[in-house]
Amino acid sequence: MKLSTVLPLAVLACAGSGLAVLSPEPDYQQLFAERDVDAAAQFLERRQQGIGGAGQNGPGYQTVPSVPFNGDDSLPYSPPFYPTPQTKGTSQKWKDAIGKAREYLQQFNQTEKVILTTGSGWERGPCVGNISPIPRVGFPGLCLMDGPAGVRGTDRVTSFPDAITAAASFDRDLFYKRAHALGEEFKTKGANIWLGPMMNVARTPLGGRNWEGFGADPYLNGEGSYYSVLGAQDAGVQATLKHYINNEQEHFRNEGSSNLDSRTEREIYLHPFLRGVQAGAASVMCSYNLVNNSWACQNSELLNNRLKTELEFPGYVMSDWGAQHAGVASANAGLDMTMPGDVLCCSLQEGSLWGGNLTTAVNNGSVATTRLDDMATRILAGWFLLGQDQGYPKANFNFFDKKDPATNQHVDATADHDKIAREVASAGTVLLKNRRNALPLNKPGSMAVIGSDAGPLYQGANYWPDRAQNGGLPYGTLGQGWGSGSTDYSYFFSPYEALQSRARKDRTGIAWNFDDFNLAQSVMIANMTDVALVFVSAESGEGYITLDRNEGDRNNLTLWNQGEQLIRNVTAVNNNTIVIVHSTGAVDMESFAENPNVTAIVWANLPGSESGRALVDVLYGDYNPSGRLPYTIGKNRTDYGTDVLYYNDTVTPQINYTEALNIDYRYFDTKNIEPRYEFGFGLSYTKFAYSGAWTQQVGSADNSWWGSANASTGLPEWLFQPKYEVTFSLTNAGDWDGHEVWQAYLEFPRSAGEPPKVLRGFGREKISKYNTKEVKFHLSQYDVSTWCNDKQQWLQPEGKLKVLIGASSRDIRQAVVLN
Repeated sequence: MKLSTVLPLAVLACAGSGLAVLSPEPDYQQLFAERDVDAAAQFLERRQQGIGGAGQNGPGYQTVPSVPFNGDDSLPYSPPFYPTPQTKGTSQKWKDAIGKAREYLQQFNQTEKVILTTGSGWERGPCVGNISPIPRVGFPGLCLMDGPAGVRGTDRVTSFPDAITAAASFDRDLFYKRAHALGEEFKTKGANIWLGPMMNVARTPLGGRNWEGFGADPYLNGEGSYYSVLGAQDAGVQATLKHYINNEQEHFRNEGSSNLDSRTEREIYLHPFLRGVQAGAASVMCSYNLVNNSWACQNSELLNNRLKTELEFPGYVMSDWGAQHAGVASANAGLDMTMPGDVLCCSLQEGSLWGGNLTTAVNNGSVATTRLDDMATRILAGWFLLGQDQGYPKANFNFFDKKDPATNQHVDATADHDKIAREVASAGTVLLKNRRNALPLNKPGSMAVIGSDAGPLYQGANYWPDRAQNGGLPYGTLGQGWGSGSTDYSYFFSPYEALQSRARKDRTGIAWNFDDFNLAQSVMIANMTDVALVFVSAESGEGYITLDRNEGDRNNLTLWNQGEQLIRNVTAVNNNTIVIVHSTGAVDMESFAENPNVTAIVWANLPGSESGRALVDVLYGDYNPSGRLPYTIGKNRTDYGTDVLYYNDTVTPQINYTEALNIDYRYFDTKNIEPRYEFGFGLSYTKFAYSGAWTQQVGSADNSWWGSANASTGLPEWLFQPKYEVTFSLTNAGDWDGHEVWQAYLEFPRSAGEPPKVLRGFGREKISKYNTKEVKFHLSQYDVSTWCNDKQQWLQPEGKLKVLIGASSRDIRQAVVLN
């Protein structure tokens, strides 16, 4: 039963335009009791795992919020919700899997059920996470492996373009194909569970792990989540939605509380998880941080209520590695599996918060027998859902020692996945500027290739652990961010290698310099050269690695390795300079974006193994660029309205999401700030025209269909069925065949309290030159609704809703009012 009906943090008056704030009176003794496990010594150990401390390496100015979340001294609070609902199928496939799980579970004794829930421990198995085999009942165990872009820490795999690159393609089909190929590699390697996709929203451009996800918009993130789950699970691998939830920065990720109201939670940060659940994801990973001052992995409001009741998630929730802080509290709040199973992470150790302690808790009644049965059922149901009970390969590698001949079979998993990796990298490359027809290149007589970011990884692609490349110094081209989301390269094509090959084919004279600090040499080879290609980069990653004083999150938005100075010097002697950027997120481009000698800017994101070949495809016009920015590139850091909380001297830093719904382009639009390049922006070698937009209502759902029901009984199917159909025409008016990425934004009536526009549709259409294509898409009742705290329902606001269709968030070509 639900023990409290107190609404968390704030209630939005459904017809109003502002946040009407509640001042709850939480039971502080109960609130802090769940953190008693963090004695002083353990607190320090947890801080050493990732990011914590006083944030001494921040950007150099104060970023601690000057006003508490509610504008007073009240502490944001997450209400309790018990008990955990028993799993039930949301589809026939899930119902069948749950039925098989319950029948199989009858063979398990209590100890064996506990084994299913408790990881075997760090370094106690071949995988980054392991559930031990149970020979008596014929259960082979489970292998859990990072990461979002490929099988981590193993050989003979593909390093796929990171999710942020895939997001820049705005192509659902490529989302699916990338994940399917990735899933095939996980299965070939014998990994049951893919610890991905990652879909935390890029709340601030400096977030260290933004690149692991699908950008700064929840709708784009949601589609990335949905089609990635479908792709991986169609390949036979269990997908894991992570990190649930509000894990948007690395500083204080192990002790900070992300504070936000429930409307913001649902409309921004929960939406990608909703879409992942709708796709049938087998598991969800709860995050390190607290949310409204309750640990995410024992937050009953988030696990029992929002995830398992409101979204009716039928699978299992696993902890992030070391994110479990209590045994009984986490079990009763809805956690189903602890990873890697130790008290702390990550070292070889004895003991667990579960294991024998969970058995004791069940025996003394602290955790109900039915809760343990539900935990085990959910885990087995995921196994049956993907047919992994029938001949699934065993892990054929050793994550902790990939050179050990006794435990590594060195199985080749790559197949022909280089093709889809190369296509995603090309499709995710964004052309930001193209003056004087600088691109595509057409057999230039001479070319200079400048910058460490162009060159081979001269100490080997896997020299730096978890791809924390550069070690603070120039090292080579940037293919992926650093951390657990990285993969080892089995091969890597640098831009220089691919350009050298193409130059020879075209008989182009080519010179190069990979030393960012030898400006004289760069100037010499760029002078009197037909074209100079300057490669620059900016990095970030996971917080357990600090790189050049960047503790996961970036300290600033500047280019690394004095990239601005490199561009300035080259453009002084060459009036056809093309800048190529590899970056984990937005950078400050004000020193060169409008430089007339910078004729083109190519935003190449994080392309993975096929970096050079994919880039050359775009530079030479073999692949007409169609990528679009999955976030905004602003002119000033302060233009974004959000930042990382770098400094705090409290035990539980309060990370306040006071910007509410206004992140990224929503904030720029709300404040009428001109960006350098807006969300969704990207150029092509051809031109497209939009015309003839119209709409019709195809469904009859409306607010009255809720009746007396609300989200506490689950979200109804009719909420997601098509209500409106929108049609428009796209014409390729240029001289090149190509793809156009169209975007549809919804403009709510002002009374709804929404930002000026929100993304609600997109597509990538292939259209031959001079041809026209009719495009249709649908909007559901959910798409045209906002969350109402008062009624706990998704409600369509009164008034006119307008659909804005165009080539970016600021390039609107057609507008139509919904009937």
